[in-house]
Amino acid sequence: MSARKRKILKLGLPKGSLQDTTVSLFEKAGYNIRIASRSYYPEIDDPEIECILIRAQEMARYVEQGALDAGITGVDWVMENGAKVKELADLEAPWPNYRTVRWLLACKEESKFRRVEDLEGKRIATEAVGLTRRYLKRHGVKAELEFSYGATEVKPPLLADAIVDVSETGSSIRANRLRVIDTVVESTPRFIANRESIKDEWKKGKLDRMTLMLRGAIAAAGRVGLMMNVPKKDLARVLERLPALGTPTISTLSDEKWAAVNTIIEESVVRHLVPELVEIGAKAIVEYPLNKIVE
Repeated sequence: MSARKRKILKLGLPKGSLQDTTVSLFEKAGYNIRIASRSYYPEIDDPEIECILIRAQEMARYVEQGALDAGITGVDWVMENGAKVKELADLEAPWPNYRTVRWLLACKEESKFRRVEDLEGKRIATEAVGLTRRYLKRHGVKAELEFSYGATEVKPPLLADAIVDVSETGSSIRANRLRVIDTVVESTPRFIANRESIKDEWKKGKLDRMTLMLRGAIAAAGRVGLMMNVPKKDLARVLERLPALGTPTISTLSDEKWAAVNTIIEESVVRHLVPELVEIGAKAIVEYPLNKIVE
């Protein structure tokens, strides 16, 4: 098939804070992505996909326009741009920059401001001007909004009376002696698509399969597989103790007095659970990593 007729899916990957975790997510989902130094066009081991690195702040706009068929960005930037796109998946995961973040309205600790209403006529600095404007409108507050190009948390009280800034842990807010007045919005990374692109049968199929694998990789986050041999007389006690994801798989061994048990558990409980299983009677316990769980 000629290059002109070859079917291609244009995929936007977020440049910046989401970049490394996004690449790792795709690798866990089965896609190998390589980003060369200074290149904005990552290589992916699928000839039917073309990738481009775009700032998360701009992603939703390009997906809406159809310059990209799909992309990953925070739902906050979809809202900020007022972009009309199709959400394919919420990609929240227990990884850096993929957890829930909050846009916080904050002021200096010693400030007199206690409620959003106290900011009537005051100056607020933020990168998310659209989000903040709609938030203030909901509360019936008129304030002067100033776009912040960075280092927003250092602006009160000299350059702004308050700020709206994004935070995952709140550490930057605390470090700069700021006090949170309210949460403007919460956000997680989303997999979004152009509304016309998903009407194309081939592109929709491609995106559906990709979404399935991405969700499978996230479902496996923080979980491990556990296999063990258990005397049948102790099987009920072992099964009662297992915090299984679904129903454990039980198989008969050549020795009819024993059974093999295979299950999935949270990795955080392994160090407590395994000694208990040994005490109950389980043997040959094997822990193994998981890349994907497709339900």
